[in-house]
Amino acid sequence: MPEFSSLLPFGWSDSWSALLPENTLPARVIRHDGATLRVATSDGQLSIRTPAHDGLEPTVGDWLAVEEASRSAVAVLPRASLLRRRDAHPGARDQSLAANVDIVLITCGLDRPVKPGRLDRSIALAADAGVTPMIVLTKAASARPPDLDQLAAQHPGVAIVVTSALEGIGIEALRDALVGSTAVLLGESGAGKSTLANALLGRDDAFTGDVRSDSKGRHTTTSRHLHVLDGGGVIIDTPGIRAVGLWTDPDAVDEAFSDIGAIAENCRFRDCRHDTEPGCAVREAIDDGTLSVDRHAAWRRLRREAASAELRASPQEQRRRGKTFSRAAKLGQARKRGF
Repeated sequence: MPEFSSLLPFGWSDSWSALLPENTLPARVIRHDGATLRVATSDGQLSIRTPAHDGLEPTVGDWLAVEEASRSAVAVLPRASLLRRRDAHPGARDQSLAANVDIVLITCGLDRPVKPGRLDRSIALAADAGVTPMIVLTKAASARPPDLDQLAAQHPGVAIVVTSALEGIGIEALRDALVGSTAVLLGESGAGKSTLANALLGRDDAFTGDVRSDSKGRHTTTSRHLHVLDGGGVIIDTPGIRAVGLWTDPDAVDEAFSDIGAIAENCRFRDCRHDTEPGCAVREAIDDGTLSVDRHAAWRRLRREAASAELRASPQEQRRRGKTFSRAAKLGQARKRGF
């Protein structure tokens, strides 16, 4: 692998080398601008166009096989992970956020309320991708952090890091946690993702902007961008997202709420719905205070949402919805013609 040693900082390894087709070169997607990809290769960075055919749908973080002669992408190497969410547009499919990530940094600015429901959804997205979630609280110097013990109890097993990028609080510890990994920043606009990325990088690579008076961001980051950390590791900055829509199955939600799953193993019936069944260990845990009512309600709510997303993703449902949209479009055209 000596000829590709310049890609080691981008995460290249023997495991990726084994997947590379013969007579091709590896390239990692560092930015995606419409039909143009900015990629890192062993010869430096370059821009390439991805053919609309051939089934190629690369996203930031993907490893590509590039034809040596034409320098065009011919394959996306099999992904180790894919972070995705439900697209906000009606009838749309899932939206890829980043590929081949190891850690999701769920970024929450302390200049606004920390929303447990948003955290639950983000943790479920990480579980769907099979990667590690980490809650990163930003702007700690300008606001009082929430009760960390309570936050940890609401999201058991998830590491919480308190940071303030401008003052350097928590930055070194977070940078150490990312060595050898690909991490992606996930959070709403104005949460301080780009400022945090710059602090981790030690340079102003990520564009930042002022936050509005209502603490909402201005979408200063308009596309996903992969950066290499000097101490080792990779971080992907992403635009803020207003809604964390689930595109996952109920099993991923169960994994995100593994504490409830552990309790449910003691239920009398294997198909217990944790409602009114006798011998329900989950209901008993709620009654004795071992499990909070809010966490149980969040689990049920996200499980219903995931089941609905799973149904919408089925080919039968997509065909049915397609017919519905088609009928609605025809009816709209008929009304315009005065029928």
